[in-house]
Amino acid sequence: MLERFKVSEEEAIRVTEENLRPTVEQIFGKMGVPTEDAKLAADVLIRSDLRGVDTHGVSNMLRSYVASYSSGAYNPRPNYRITRETPTTANIDCDNGLGIIIGPKAMDIAIQKAKEVGMGMVVMHNGKHAGMISYHAMMALQHDMIGMSMTSTRPSVLPTFGSEARLGTNPIALAAPAKSEPPFVFDAATSAVASNKFQLVRRLGNLMEPGTFAAPDGTPIMEEAPVPERPQGLPLGSTRDLGSHKGYSLGAVVDIMCAVLSGGGFGMLSGIQGNYSHMVAAYRIDAFSDVDQFKELMDQFLRSLRETPPAPGHDRVLYAGLPEHETELDRRMNGIPLHPEVLEWFKGICGELSIPYTLS
Repeated sequence: MLERFKVSEEEAIRVTEENLRPTVEQIFGKMGVPTEDAKLAADVLIRSDLRGVDTHGVSNMLRSYVASYSSGAYNPRPNYRITRETPTTANIDCDNGLGIIIGPKAMDIAIQKAKEVGMGMVVMHNGKHAGMISYHAMMALQHDMIGMSMTSTRPSVLPTFGSEARLGTNPIALAAPAKSEPPFVFDAATSAVASNKFQLVRRLGNLMEPGTFAAPDGTPIMEEAPVPERPQGLPLGSTRDLGSHKGYSLGAVVDIMCAVLSGGGFGMLSGIQGNYSHMVAAYRIDAFSDVDQFKELMDQFLRSLRETPPAPGHDRVLYAGLPEHETELDRRMNGIPLHPEVLEWFKGICGELSIPYTLS
């Protein structure tokens, strides 16, 4: 993440994964979530924080999930079920269940299908937020598979030349293993920024960078500005001259592959109901080529990217997944940096739910 989205080291309070995990599990449990599902949900959130994806970790998402469970918008014990299935595919009705719990279970199904026939794909409808979607894609890595995931979210992003939101941030993730290099893990919104970053910027008191949101009439804001009360996000590229039609179309692809294909409607329809649609897929590498050869070629490919001579003013060239890998190594050793306001929220919710507060 860019520096403007990070809590400063001067403000940050480092919390260990070991302390954070049981607290998060207990909070989900108090929401009525079964024990094993609570552990899975906590793992998705904490893995997000470990990898530096703070937008989708405990700072932002846990309080949102608690509010949604408390209001009855989320079903803590969904009767999710497969509504259509073939040897390679499945469609799941999530029964208003949280995507960070049902998504990994759907990926397990996709992986099992890939083991049997080479590839598996599962779509989901009538669901809720899927969290850091690369979590689901990365599940394929340990099985010598390529993983893919995407999610169709509530409308908050303008189409190119539009004045009203029609698409969600609609992220896409792909994870591919390597032999010695950290795996390639791409996870990005099809909007200029993920909408959760607006929350981080507000908390930190920073300005948003140009080309990330629009004025109420749809005009892109092309200078630094504070986040408005109800920001309208811009597609990846921000303006037509900079390629916003590409982000707009990628967002539409996600709606087609998740929402329309699953029968959940599309962003504008499902979003009105507060529902999300998702897709996960797994591709068994040895169904296409030799696994060792693939991983060695991936090493060469990723190394060629990493060893590219940097342009003036830059220290090095990165590839998707490398910064997150390095951040995870640091945070597992030194703790997860949380803003003091986040710890105040934890203290309050733990008191409210009669959970011991052990994060200080």
